[in-house]
Amino acid sequence: MSGKLTLLAGIGIGYVIGTRAGRERYDQMVGKAQSLWRDPRTQEKVHQARDVAQEKVGQAAHGLQDTVQHAAGKD
Repeated sequence: MSGKLTLLAGIGIGYVIGTRAGRERYDQMVGKAQSLWRDPRTQEKVHQARDVAQEKVGQAAHGLQDTVQHAAGKD
């Protein structure tokens, strides 16, 4: 029972603190996140990560195909 009360108290405190920060703080955080996302350096890293992921997926698919063919006896 005390665990539920602690949880409710935590939720209540979080709500009060969150509403004090208000919409202005939320908008500020969203603006920072959008600015970071639009940064060319961020986009460069995103594209690099995408390219590496695509390469690894291709390699994994090829390896899986080889494994299945070998298991099926179609070397």
